[in-house]
Amino acid sequence: MPPALALGLALALAGCLSVYLGAEHQRLLARRWPARPARIAGALLLAGGLAALFAALRPVTAVFVFCTWAMLLFVLLPYLGALRNLHEVKE
Repeated sequence: MPPALALGLALALAGCLSVYLGAEHQRLLARRWPARPARIAGALLLAGGLAALFAALRPVTAVFVFCTWAMLLFVLLPYLGALRNLHEVKE
């Protein structure tokens, strides 16, 4: 895997996580992050991830990979939060 591709995916992961942790109904943490700074940081990280993917891939492929990765993460993060809370309730 090219380093720019791995960097792009990691930055997009950090961006999606930042946006999610700033959301009102997030369940991964006990308290949510402040919404505005989390969204700004998330947007900057997502933009950096897309830029890194542009460096590693052709533009259409980079946009496709970025959108697919972001959709996967934005669907997966709430389920991870729910799974974490379910695990805490059972203990």
